[in-house]
Amino acid sequence: MRYCVTLICLFFSITAFAQQKPAQDKLIQFSGIITDIDSSNVIPYVTITNLSAKSKRVAADYRGYFTFIVNPGDTILFTAIGYKKFSTIIPEGTPDSKYTIMVKLKSNVVDLPSVRVFPWATTEEFTREFLSMKLADDDMAIAKKNLSRSSINGLIQTLPRDGQEIGSQNYRYNFDRMINKNMVQTNPLLNPFAWGKLMQQIFDGDKSRTN
Repeated sequence: MRYCVTLICLFFSITAFAQQKPAQDKLIQFSGIITDIDSSNVIPYVTITNLSAKSKRVAADYRGYFTFIVNPGDTILFTAIGYKKFSTIIPEGTPDSKYTIMVKLKSNVVDLPSVRVFPWATTEEFTREFLSMKLADDDMAIAKKNLSRSSINGLIQTLPRDGQEIGSQNYRYNFDRMINKNMVQTNPLLNPFAWGKLMQQIFDGDKSRTN
C-alpha cells in the first residue's frame, strides 16, 4: 500500500512538471530600439543584461537596435554611460514568440562640486604671501589719488580733446586771426608816403645847413 501511494505521488509530480516545462522552455524573440527620452535620438551600444539568465549580456548596435532570445518573466536591465538605468520584465502571457519594445532612457545629470584652485603649493607659502600682501586702498584714498596734481597732468597729456574743446580752440584762433589782420605791417620801401616823408626830411636838412 505504501508503494502504491508513493507511485501515485510520483505520477502527479511528473504530470505537474510536464505541464510547467513547456511554459518555462518557451522562447521569445525580444527586439527593440533604444532612444533618448528628451530628444528621441537613438542611443548606440547600450549594454543589455538579462538578470534572470545568469546576467547574460548583449549590446545594441550603432543604430540603437537590439534583438536576442529571452524567456517569459525574464528581467531585462538597460545601462549606458550618462543615462539612468532602465529595467523591464518580459510579459508571461505573450501570445506569440516575438516581443517588441521601444526603450527610452533618461539622461543622468551629475552636478559635481565646485573646485577652487589656489596658486600656493603649501600652507606655509600661503601664510607668507598673506602676511606680505598689500591691502587695497579705500574709496577716500582712491579719490585723493585720482584728484592729485600728477594724476590730472597725466590725464591732460593722454586724454584726447572732446568736440567742445576743439570748437572753442578753433573759435579763438579765428578771432585772433581776424584782429591781427589789420595790424600787419607793410614793407616801408614800397610805401610812397614813406618815400615822400623821407625826401621832405632831406630838403629840410639842406636848408638848415645853408642858413
